[in-house]
Amino acid sequence: MSGLPGDPVDVLELKATMNAVEHACSLIRMHASPLEAEQLLVFLSKSPMPYQSCRFILENSQMPNARFQAASAIGDAAMREWGVLTDENKRNLILYCLHYATKHASATDAYVQVKVSAVAAQLLKRGWLEFTESEKMEILCQVKQAVLGAHGVDAQVAGISFLESLVYEFSPSTSTALGLPREFHEQCHLSFELTCLKEFYCWAKDAAISLTDKIVSCNASFNEDKICSSAMRLMFQILSWNFRQSTVPPDLSNFKPNAFSAGIRHEATLLKKFERTLVQPGLSWREPLISSGQIAWVLNLYATLRQKHSADVIWFDSPLAVSTRELILQLCSLTGTVFPSDNGHAQINHLLQILSCIMQWIEPPEVVIKEIRLGRSESEFIDGCHALLSIATLTTPLLFDNLLLSLRPFGTIHFLYILTSDVVKTDVVNHDEEETWTAEALDILLETWNVIFGTSDGDKNSISAEGRAVSAKLFNNIVESYLEAAAATAYDEDDNAEHFVASVSKRDERLESYAVIARAAAEITIPFLINVFSQRVSHLNQIIGKSDPTRILEELYWILLMIGHVLMDAGEGETALIPETLKAGFPNFLEEAQHPVVVLSWSIIDFSRRSLDPETRAAYFSPRLMEAVVWFLARWVDTYLMPVDGTKVHISSASDSLKHGPLSSKRILLNFAGEHKQGEMVLDIIARICINALTSYPGEKELQALTCQKLLVALVRRRNVCSRLLSMDSWLDLARAFSNERSLFSLNPRLQRSLAENLVCAASSLKDAEASNQYVRDLIGPMTSYLAEMSARNDLKDIAQLPDAMYTVNCLLERLIGVARATQPRTQKALFDVCVAVMNPLITLLEAYKNQPSVVYLIIKFSVDFVDGQIAFLNAKDTSVLVSFCLQLLQIYSSQNIGKLSLSHSSTLLGGAQVEDYKDLLALLQLLTNLCSKDLIDFSPDEPGSPDIAEVVFVGLHIVSPLISFDLLKFPKLSSCYFRLISHMLEVYPEKVVLLTKEAFAQVIASLDFGIQHQDLDAVDMCLRAINALASFLYRDKTVGREGLVARTVDSKGSNGKLQENISSHFLRLLLQLILFEDFRVDLTGSAADALLPLILCEQDLYQRLVQEFIDKQPIDSLRTRLAKAFHSLTSSNNLSSSLDRPNRHRFRKNFHEFLTEISGLRIK
Repeated sequence: MSGLPGDPVDVLELKATMNAVEHACSLIRMHASPLEAEQLLVFLSKSPMPYQSCRFILENSQMPNARFQAASAIGDAAMREWGVLTDENKRNLILYCLHYATKHASATDAYVQVKVSAVAAQLLKRGWLEFTESEKMEILCQVKQAVLGAHGVDAQVAGISFLESLVYEFSPSTSTALGLPREFHEQCHLSFELTCLKEFYCWAKDAAISLTDKIVSCNASFNEDKICSSAMRLMFQILSWNFRQSTVPPDLSNFKPNAFSAGIRHEATLLKKFERTLVQPGLSWREPLISSGQIAWVLNLYATLRQKHSADVIWFDSPLAVSTRELILQLCSLTGTVFPSDNGHAQINHLLQILSCIMQWIEPPEVVIKEIRLGRSESEFIDGCHALLSIATLTTPLLFDNLLLSLRPFGTIHFLYILTSDVVKTDVVNHDEEETWTAEALDILLETWNVIFGTSDGDKNSISAEGRAVSAKLFNNIVESYLEAAAATAYDEDDNAEHFVASVSKRDERLESYAVIARAAAEITIPFLINVFSQRVSHLNQIIGKSDPTRILEELYWILLMIGHVLMDAGEGETALIPETLKAGFPNFLEEAQHPVVVLSWSIIDFSRRSLDPETRAAYFSPRLMEAVVWFLARWVDTYLMPVDGTKVHISSASDSLKHGPLSSKRILLNFAGEHKQGEMVLDIIARICINALTSYPGEKELQALTCQKLLVALVRRRNVCSRLLSMDSWLDLARAFSNERSLFSLNPRLQRSLAENLVCAASSLKDAEASNQYVRDLIGPMTSYLAEMSARNDLKDIAQLPDAMYTVNCLLERLIGVARATQPRTQKALFDVCVAVMNPLITLLEAYKNQPSVVYLIIKFSVDFVDGQIAFLNAKDTSVLVSFCLQLLQIYSSQNIGKLSLSHSSTLLGGAQVEDYKDLLALLQLLTNLCSKDLIDFSPDEPGSPDIAEVVFVGLHIVSPLISFDLLKFPKLSSCYFRLISHMLEVYPEKVVLLTKEAFAQVIASLDFGIQHQDLDAVDMCLRAINALASFLYRDKTVGREGLVARTVDSKGSNGKLQENISSHFLRLLLQLILFEDFRVDLTGSAADALLPLILCEQDLYQRLVQEFIDKQPIDSLRTRLAKAFHSLTSSNNLSSSLDRPNRHRFRKNFHEFLTEISGLRIK
C-alpha cells in the first residue's frame, strides 16, 4: 500500500473497514436504518488519513456502491487535509485515481470510474496554483498519451473521461466549492483557459479523427464508437466554456461593407432562453477551428454517418449522433476574432457550410414532420431549428435571408416561413401530451422570428419586401390554424379545449411572438385581422337564434386575443406605449377614418358595446367571450385611450402630412381616442361594461378577476383618464353599488380587495382636496359604520358565528385591506380619519372571532397594510393612536394564541411552503417591520409626545417571539422575516437593547444563537450583521467606560460546561465554533469578518486563550505551527489596528480571507 499518505494498516483492520462500508451501502440499498448507514460512511469520510482503507475498498470490494463511497472519501479527506499532505502525497493521490480509472475503464459500473476521475480532477484543481508547470505537465502528459490511444482503448476512454471531469471542474458554473474563495476559482479558470483548454480540444479532435475511418466503414468496436462520441462531447464541452481571454472586440478598421458581407452582427448576444451562448474563443483558436478544416471534417462525418444509417430510426439518438450534432450547433455559434478580418467573408462561408449541412435535417419540412409522427426521432429536427436560431442571431435580417439563396432558389426567411407554418399546423392538432416536440420546435422557431424582426423597431429597410410578405402569409396561416383548432375543440369539456397552450402565461408568450411577426407586415396583417373579425361577427349575427353559436364564439375569443397582442404590448409594470412598428407602419394612411388600427379598434369597441344590451348579452356574450373582451379593453385603455403624449405631435398643414406620412400616422394613433375626440364616449362604455361584468355573470370568477385586477386598474392608473371617469354617471353608479348595495357582495371576497383599491385610487385624480376626501368618506363610510354597529351589539357572540354575518365581515375586511393599499398623499388624511373609527370595533371583532383563523388573519393583514400606507404621513398624535392600536392588537392576539402554535402542529407541516395557520405570524412580523419604517422615512424632528418607535417594536417582538418556536423558524419565509427584523433592530437601535427586560434580552440572544446555526445562508448573514452591530456598540461602550450592555450576561457553553458571561464573550465562542469546527460557507466571509473584529477587540484575552486551547488540541507539530502562524497573521498583518473604522475593517476582511484560505486545507475538524 505504498505511495499513498498514511501509516501502514493491518489487513484485518482494512477488511473490517471494508465490511463496515459494505454493510452501510446494503442498508442504504434496502432503505433500512439510514442513520446507522450515514454514521458509518461519515466515519470513513472523516477519519484521519483514510487513504489506505479507501484504496483497499476500491481494489477489493465487490460492491460498486462501496467503491463509490471510498472514492468520495478520498476526495473529502484530501480536501480537508490538504495542508498537511506533502507535494508527493498530492501527486500520488492524483496519479492513483487516474491509474485506477484507466485500469477499470471497461468495468460495467462506469459511475464508479467517473467518480474516481472527478476526484482526480478536484485534487488537480486544488493544487493547480501550487504545483509547478513541470509537475502539472507530468500528470497531463500521461493523460495525453492515454487520450491519443498509446495505452489502448480502455486507457483512451478513461483519459477522455478525466478531461471531461477536469473541464467541468475548472468551469466556474460547474466547479466544486472546495471551501475556497471565489478568487481562487477565478485564477484557476484563467490559467486553465490560457494553458490547457486548446490543447485538450486538439487531443480530443485527434482521438476522434484517428477512429473516423473505422466508424465510417462500420468496423469500429463498441468502445471505439464510445471514444469517438466522448471526444465529440468533450469538444462540445470545451466550446461551451465561458472564454475570458477573447473579450477584445473585433478589429473593424479595415471593414468595407458590401451588400452581402456586411451582415455579421459583431455586437450580437445570443438569447439565453434556450441555454445557448455565443462561442468566442479568440484569435489563438483560429488554427484549430478555422484554418485546419476541422469544421468541414465534422460536417462531412455527420453527413456520411447520417446517410449510412438513414434507415435506422434509433441511430439519430445514439451517443455519437447526439454529441456530433451538439458540436455542430456549438460551431454554429462561433464568432469574434477567431475569424480573420476579411469583411466577414470567412464567417459567412462558415455559416453557409453549416446551413448546407443542417438543411438536410429539416427539409422538406412536411416530409420530415410526417416521418417524425410515424416514429422517427425528433432530436435532429429540433437541433436544426436551434441552428437556424443561432445563425439568425449572428446575422442581420438581410444577410440571414440571403444565405440560403446561394444553395436554393429561395431565401432563408421564405424557408423559415414554410417550416414554421408546417410546425404550427402540426402543433395545433397535437392532442398527445407526451409528444411535446412540436411545442419545443415552435418555441425555437418563434424565437428565430423574434430575433429577425424584434430589433427592427419599425425600420422596414432592415427587412426585404419579400421577407415582410412571407411574414404576413405566415401570420395569416397561424391565425387560420388557430381558428380551425378553436372551432374543432369548442365543445370539448376537458383540457384538450386548449391543447395548443399549456397555460395563460405560455399562451400569452406564444401570442406575443405571433404579434412580432404580424407587426413586421402590419400594412397587410391588420387589414387581414379586420376582415377575419368582421366575417365572424357577421356570421354570428346571421346564426343567432337559428343555430348554436359555440364554435363562432370560440373563434371570436381567439381572434380578440390575437388582435390584443398585435395592437398592444403587455406593458406589465411599465407605461404602455403604442408599438413603434404600428406608428411607422402606415405612412400612406393620412385620414383617421381609414387608418387600419383605428378601424380595427372601433370595430371591437362597437362589438363590445353590444354587451350592454341584456338580450344581446344573453345571446352573444358567453362568459368566456366576455373574458376576452375585458382583457382586450384593459390593454387597449392602457395604450390608446387618452394617451398623455397625445397632444405632443402636431402636423401644421395637409402638405406636411403628405411629406411626413409616418409622423401623420403616429399623430392619428395618439389622438383618435383622445380627450377631445371620442375618448369620453368610449370611457363611459367601458365603465358600464365593467358594471355588467361584475353583476351580470355571477360565479364567473375569471371574468370578475380580469375586470377587477386588469380593466379597473387600467381605468384608474392615469390621472387624466380617471378625472374624466369620476364625472360620469356610470362610475358613480359603480361607487354607489359598492357603498350602499349588496349586489357586489356576490364577488369573491379576495376580489373585494381589488375593487375597493381601484375605487379609492380614483379619488386622487380629483383636483379639489375636499372633493377627494368627501368621495372617500362617501365610499367607505357605510362599511366602517356597519362594522362599528355590529361590534357594539350585545348579542355579538351569537350573531358573529352566523354564516351570513361571517361572510359579510370577511368581505368588508377584504375591502378595508384594499382601501389601506390605496393610500395616496391626497387621500391619506380622509382614509386615516375613517379607518381610525373602525380600530376599536376591529379589536372587538378580533376577540369575537378568535377561533376563526381567516377573520383573524384579515384583521392583522389590514393592520399591516394600513400601517404601511399611513406611517410616513402621521404626526405625533396620530402616530400614538396607530401605535396604541397595534400594541393592543399584538397583546390580544398573543393572549389568545400562546401555546396553540406548538411543535405538534408544526411537525406535521414540515413539507409545506405556506401554511394557513402561520400566515398571521408572518403578518405580525410584517406589521412590526412597517412600524420600523417610520424612523427610516420620516426625518422631521421628534414632536412632543411622539412615541419611541424602536421601543414599541422591541415590545412587539417580545409579545410575538414566544409564539415563534425554533421549529417554526425552519419555515423559510417566517425565518427570513423574523431574522430580517431582528437584524434591522439591532443594527439601527443597538442602544435600545440595554433597556430590554431580562426575558426580552434573553429572547433576542437566543434567536441570534439559533440563527447563527441556521441552514439558510441569508438567515446566518443577517444574524452576523446583528452581532456585528451589538459587538461594535459594546466595544464603543467599553472604550468610553460605560457599563450598560457590558454588564448584561447570558448563559453560555464553555469547555468546562455551562457558564454565565457577557454577550461579547458568548458570541466570540459561537463564532469561533462556526469558523473552526463547522462547514463554514465562504459566502459569509465578509459578514463573519465584520462580526469577528469587534468581538476580538472586546475580548482579546479570551480570544487568545480560546485560540491556544484549539491549537494545543491538534495532534501534529507541523499543524500546530501553521495554525499558530495563521492566527497570528489574522490579527497582525496589514497594519491592523484597534479601530472599527472602514479602512481597518477592510484590512481585517483581507486578513480573514487569507486566514480561511490557509486553514481550509488543514485537518482541524
